[in-house]
Amino acid sequence: MSSHEIIIGLAGVLFTAAPIVFATIGETFTERAGVINLSVNGTILLSAMSSFAVAVSTHSIFWGFVAGIVVGMGVALTVAFSSIALKQSQVAVGFVLTLMTRDLAYFLGNPYMGLQGPRVHNWPIPVLSKIPVLGTLLFNFDPLTYFSFILIIAAWWWIFHTRPGLILRAIGERPAAAYVRGAPVNKLRYLYTALGGALVGLAGPTYSLSVKAGWKGTISGLDGIGWIALALTIFGGWDPVRGAFGAYLFALLQWLGLVLQPYMPNIPSQVLQVAPFPLMILTLLFVNIGNTEWVKRTLAGLPPDARRWATRILRWMQVVPPSALGTTFEEE
Repeated sequence: MSSHEIIIGLAGVLFTAAPIVFATIGETFTERAGVINLSVNGTILLSAMSSFAVAVSTHSIFWGFVAGIVVGMGVALTVAFSSIALKQSQVAVGFVLTLMTRDLAYFLGNPYMGLQGPRVHNWPIPVLSKIPVLGTLLFNFDPLTYFSFILIIAAWWWIFHTRPGLILRAIGERPAAAYVRGAPVNKLRYLYTALGGALVGLAGPTYSLSVKAGWKGTISGLDGIGWIALALTIFGGWDPVRGAFGAYLFALLQWLGLVLQPYMPNIPSQVLQVAPFPLMILTLLFVNIGNTEWVKRTLAGLPPDARRWATRILRWMQVVPPSALGTTFEEE
């Protein structure tokens, strides 16, 4: 494989990871606020179908994206309302919703299967797109991919370097303390759940109007992406930058599955196509492996230098969920 083909492939990784970045950062906002939205997988499918259907019907990509975002917000707010107002389990409601929205996408999308529709085109950035290597790698995408780059930085800055971000972390960690200090906990949970749902909803049209243009029902290849986004939220430690890194890693593994296929003819192509999913699960298991007793005993038996480096790596990988994640809060 030539260096040019590698650069094109890596650019493709950044392109195909964009919707996963949207969904992962959206769920990061939601869970930082203390709400678990397990409907992500079904939401991506329903928003992908809805946005494509609206874009085909109105001949407008803009209204297609609006439809996808509205679907995402609506499903997420259903989870928030069920939890905050009705005191129902976020996990149970989210899981039922992901099954319902998935089946709705397949059922309502039947008339649109295989149709040709509008799609988002690349917008090469003048001058920058002509730079050798970097031009192809970073400056020759559609607006959605550029937005995914900006979103990573903006979300990280908002959560960790602004006062509203501090309040967001507080309502997910210590909602009672945040409320005493004047934060409207439940209103903010609605707000951030809606924001997270909008970003998850944006992932759908990013697929059906850009990355995998069109709607092909059960063979669209989108079922399961939402579960990966949920896993990446945990893998990233509820940090947008680490979560985005996980999204790019997953897209890279998918690309490598295609690249390595000609060199491994004895391995069925389905194995390499599915491999990124169990690999991400395995990576997720390593996130908190440093807390296990057998690992601590193993570290104790290592030479001092090796133990020091291993401990640093395990601490970097370790994540701690927001303390109030999945709980309800009564404002008195």
